[in-house]
Amino acid sequence: MTKSSHRGLLSAAGFTLAAALLSSVSLAGAAELRWSSPTDPQTMDPHAVNSAPVLGFLNNVYEGLVRRDKDMQIEGSLAESWEPLGGDGWRFNLREGVKFHDGSEFTAEDVLFSYERASSEEADTSSWFAPVKEVKIVDDYTVDFLTHAPNPIFPDSIANFMIMDKGWSEANSAVRPAKETETYATLNANGTGPFKLASREPGVQTVLEPFDGWWDEKEHNLTKATFLPIANPATAVSGLLSGQVDLINPVPVQDVNRIEGQDGLTLHQGIEARVIMLGFGHNQDALKYSSETTDKNPFQDLKVRQAVQKAINAEALVDKIMRGNAEVASQLVSPQMKGYSEAASDRTGYDLDGAKALLAEAGYADGFSFGLMCPNDRYINDEALCKAMAAMLTQAGMKADLTAMPVRNYWPELRAGNFDMYLLGWSPGTFDAEHPVRFLVTTKNDEKKLGSWNFGGYSNARVDELLPLIQKEIDPAKRQEMIDEVATIIRDDVVYVPLHIQPLLWGSKSNVDLTQRADNFLMLRWINVN
Repeated sequence: MTKSSHRGLLSAAGFTLAAALLSSVSLAGAAELRWSSPTDPQTMDPHAVNSAPVLGFLNNVYEGLVRRDKDMQIEGSLAESWEPLGGDGWRFNLREGVKFHDGSEFTAEDVLFSYERASSEEADTSSWFAPVKEVKIVDDYTVDFLTHAPNPIFPDSIANFMIMDKGWSEANSAVRPAKETETYATLNANGTGPFKLASREPGVQTVLEPFDGWWDEKEHNLTKATFLPIANPATAVSGLLSGQVDLINPVPVQDVNRIEGQDGLTLHQGIEARVIMLGFGHNQDALKYSSETTDKNPFQDLKVRQAVQKAINAEALVDKIMRGNAEVASQLVSPQMKGYSEAASDRTGYDLDGAKALLAEAGYADGFSFGLMCPNDRYINDEALCKAMAAMLTQAGMKADLTAMPVRNYWPELRAGNFDMYLLGWSPGTFDAEHPVRFLVTTKNDEKKLGSWNFGGYSNARVDELLPLIQKEIDPAKRQEMIDEVATIIRDDVVYVPLHIQPLLWGSKSNVDLTQRADNFLMLRWINVN
């Protein structure tokens, strides 16, 4: 891990690389798009890494049985229609005549293969299929997903389940995904989507071109789309202002007014589905990064976690760090999500004296030190947020030793448990409150494919009991009652400290017409450069 004191050299190197890249490229043509974000997709394998940078990018290349429209509603994609099999699961009727980018035909065999691949132990997407008991091919264009219990939200839950070509994967020894190592599918792709992978240079640029054989009606006019990972916000803004890139995501909050007031540029603004939060090492019996408290873990004490929440001034973070471009969060989903709990919507406010009192009650009147882990290229102002929170926590007596790093290094560190406290953002792929419970709160169970992002190892028997009941309950009122109970447990136990709902801030040339969705996915099939 790279300590924050060493990051200056890395930032300077990144700035130099990005500046050299921008200065070396020619201006985009009328139907070409050059866009940038801080995070390069870790892989081109749709089942290897369950993260928004990967899934968002690959939604342009691969497709699922269903997809989300401009308003985030589910619609058919590789499946033309679907219907419930009583309470036993769902039948998907596949679209005929669909071709993969290499010309091979899409059939039910590819769906079964992709399910087996995406639900395998090696896949980062395996938790998506916890409700599935078996997948059966009915015929070449009909597939049944049989579930352990009735699952009314199953079609919504697989909107990002992307289908791979069985023959291509087998021929290239990519039958299973690889999270930490590489397969052929790490750098190459063969989907059915509107764009195909033309070239891939990790950390430098990735080029997509339209797929002329795409089954759906074309709504874009792009002839080429080039993605440039630019970690330094100033470099990205400079590229947009100079015309060397057509679109940046996100716009740094400090540059919102500048972009908004610049002739020839457009600021695209909204609220994302993503909640930013702090997590704890609940199952760690000792702190890993403390200079004096090495035989125990204070964060296992509820009073200490409550002290953390009281010490964090979330309103000030939104006002100062996010420049007012965010909303304070009270739970793991935003009010726009299905299942948001009004019953658990109240939030513990900033109370420095209360935080100090709780620490004293817990036996830490003199405070303690600990390690705070944070990405520096994943969320808007992520490192700045962590620096501000480290100062707030230190004021209360909890001295935070901050380590910030690129997200490509961050996820492996979290999976290895190398943290005392960490920053996390979560956008529910189903746009439903069940989603973060399944991934972030439920007891980790590899066999049942649950809790795959529960890095802190939190465990609550009542939450585990309620989750499958929530998943199968058809009556909205009964379902909400159970979600409310879980949301209350999460709040009262301070499983996480919700901070804010991240804004959507994109900047583009004014001749770029696009659709901005709440999942923050840049969908090239809706972009026109005029």
